[in-house]
Amino acid sequence: MNDTMPAAPTWPDEIFRILRDFEVAQMAYVPDAGHARLIERAVTANEVRAVPLTTEEEGIALLAGAWLGGERGALLMQSSGVGNCINMLSLAKTCRFPLLMLVTMRGQWGESNPWQVPMGQITEDVLKLAGVLTFPVDSVDDVEETVLAAARMAYEGPAATAVLLSQRLIGAKSFGK
Repeated sequence: MNDTMPAAPTWPDEIFRILRDFEVAQMAYVPDAGHARLIERAVTANEVRAVPLTTEEEGIALLAGAWLGGERGALLMQSSGVGNCINMLSLAKTCRFPLLMLVTMRGQWGESNPWQVPMGQITEDVLKLAGVLTFPVDSVDDVEETVLAAARMAYEGPAATAVLLSQRLIGAKSFGK
């Protein structure tokens, strides 16, 4: 029997590096196990302001303010939080400020919590209908280039973009036995 813990995934570190390469100074987040490592990196980095939110739509307003103040930001959330953002996404579209969302998906592969399934199944469609460019990621090998492409389109576009980090990538949570 092997008593060693599995290595922590490195893709959150790749995402953090890309965000810093794009000079992201604010990372807004709702606490989420799928983003735990990325949130930890943001919280401990002196050059980043990590801002915990009570609800996801606050993050869109916060990032609009960051942009108006000359800073770049990113919003970290779960797919269930996308539904909370629908009205606020019109702010990004109307004001044409850069918006990069990193969304950990729920309600997909191996989901055991039935409350997560409805929004998880329609997240990408909802974002597209709101005018957000979506970039699904299912493989660790695709994280870096996908986040880089979405960040480039957000910050150099500017555009509203969302990287959808699949449940297969982050791992399905077990609420059973």
